[in-house]
Amino acid sequence: MGLVVVFSLLSPSAASIANAYPDQPIKIIVSFPPGGSADIVIRALQPALAEDLRQPIVIENRAGAGGNIGIGAVAQAAPDGYTVGVAAAGVLTVNPHLNRAAMPFDPLKDLVPVTLLAEIPFVLVASQKSEISSVADLIARAKAQPQNLSVGHGGSGTAMHLTSALFAQKADIRIQLIAYRGTAPAAVDVLAGHIPLAVLDIPASQQLIREGKLRALGVSAAKRVVFLPDVAPLAELGLSGFESVGWFGIVAPAGTPPDIVGKLNAAFVKALSDPAAIEKIRVLGAEPAPSSPDAFARFIQSESAKWGKLIAEAGIKSE
Repeated sequence: MGLVVVFSLLSPSAASIANAYPDQPIKIIVSFPPGGSADIVIRALQPALAEDLRQPIVIENRAGAGGNIGIGAVAQAAPDGYTVGVAAAGVLTVNPHLNRAAMPFDPLKDLVPVTLLAEIPFVLVASQKSEISSVADLIARAKAQPQNLSVGHGGSGTAMHLTSALFAQKADIRIQLIAYRGTAPAAVDVLAGHIPLAVLDIPASQQLIREGKLRALGVSAAKRVVFLPDVAPLAELGLSGFESVGWFGIVAPAGTPPDIVGKLNAAFVKALSDPAAIEKIRVLGAEPAPSSPDAFARFIQSESAKWGKLIAEAGIKSE
């Protein structure tokens, strides 16, 4: 009994640990290669985070397996706030539904949401060589000639793939979904008229739309986006409730003390308000989207349910 009492007196309480936090460098694992959107965003926030937390911020890229490798390492790390990760929509809300057996962790049980970082809307475009002039025209043509239209996207299981599938479901049409190895090849083919339609991210399409080389039919966000203010959301074009965006946020290992999660959240939210960081994020076609840990947790749960349902109903398989 005496040993238990002595041990409890000598052991730091959770409160004292949280009060001392952070007292050493913080590692952020990015589950994508250097130079990608998530990597650029976190490096844009790095100086402000280091200043606010008064500790070096070490960024480590661990790409592979659709984000499973990097975020799997976060899930296995000590829950002390010194290892967190940048996780995208795919690894948290799509991968578990495409191939549960390949998941090395449970996103809803083995991780603690800290904050959403940014959202990336997409745009449905038509080739100028096609005769499709609007969403209504597209739907009418697809219903008149089922399976006679195709839409390209950035790859199997990507947010652009799911956006394309959601469009087909909401519009109640049959349309061939063509997977490319990234956004750029899809943009090249729709620009050349090899495919009539594509779902693209903003950086790959914005200038082409402005130059009149691609016809923007609608954006996938619920509201108009600052990058293409003249393009209406699909939700306003007959597809009520349509919303699909790419996104990524910060997660920590399950069991990380709430006070530490709160300190991390405050630092990231503050960093996301820095004008220089906002400018770098918007260059990527992304919009800063800081949130509370609870709001991010609810968002992950709702996105997981949404995409899980679509994947099952549309019969989408992993490749």
